[in-house]
Amino acid sequence: MNDETSAIKDQPPPGEPSRTPAAGGEAAPKKRRSKAAKAAEEKAAIAGTEARIGYTFTDPALLTTAFTHVSALKAATRNRADSYQRLEFLGDHVLGLIVSDMLFRAFPKADEGELSKRLADLVRKESCADVAKSLGLLDDIKLGMVKAVEGARLRKSVLGDICEAVIGAIYLDGGYEAARQFVERNRTERMHKPRRPLRDPKTVLQEWAQGKGLPTPVYREIERTGPHHDPQFRVAVDLPGLASAEGVGGNKRAAEKAAASAMIEREGVGTND
Repeated sequence: MNDETSAIKDQPPPGEPSRTPAAGGEAAPKKRRSKAAKAAEEKAAIAGTEARIGYTFTDPALLTTAFTHVSALKAATRNRADSYQRLEFLGDHVLGLIVSDMLFRAFPKADEGELSKRLADLVRKESCADVAKSLGLLDDIKLGMVKAVEGARLRKSVLGDICEAVIGAIYLDGGYEAARQFVERNRTERMHKPRRPLRDPKTVLQEWAQGKGLPTPVYREIERTGPHHDPQFRVAVDLPGLASAEGVGGNKRAAEKAAASAMIEREGVGTND
């Protein structure tokens, strides 16, 4: 077969488009469609989060950063400043100011000591995590490539931080008034609830165990996961005759407190004893 015959054979039948790929191939249009679809998904996700928190961002990138864990950053160019941590720092202090103002106005006869105790209860990590849970923010957290179980634990351990980061992002985007409205929507009801004494959960559990004639609770480390700069500890607490309870934290002390809190809640300490 000569070259002329081969060229004729390779031509498509009349009416059919040429199968010969254009310069650069046919992948480019698909890639463009893929990017457009991804952008649409991200936009929809941001809109969903905004609807739940009750605030629409002028700069949605702030909201994205507020949900970005260090592990989700590219290793080659990783900069912790691109994660939620800076916004958490800002949000923590903005939250403290707003709640202090709320308490000052809501309890005109309370002294400094009472106001300080109420403030500590409303701004502690557990309270922030409760707000994040109520807003359905758990699955919005962006993590890197981690195992499913580890990812679930990690999300729960940073929920309080993420809530503070969201406050910081709202403050930067919309100013103090926007942040105040967000905090008041999610703290006013809690503020007026009877305040529970703030005590170390390990102390509470130990005193309860002694009252039941049980020995001192024993804490044991189950595993340590995550990178050296951002470890996560899983600790179990044991008492004779009771199932173990587990907790996760960024250090052993925090994980032990989380484990003690888990057992306190499960056993109804303070309510059923």
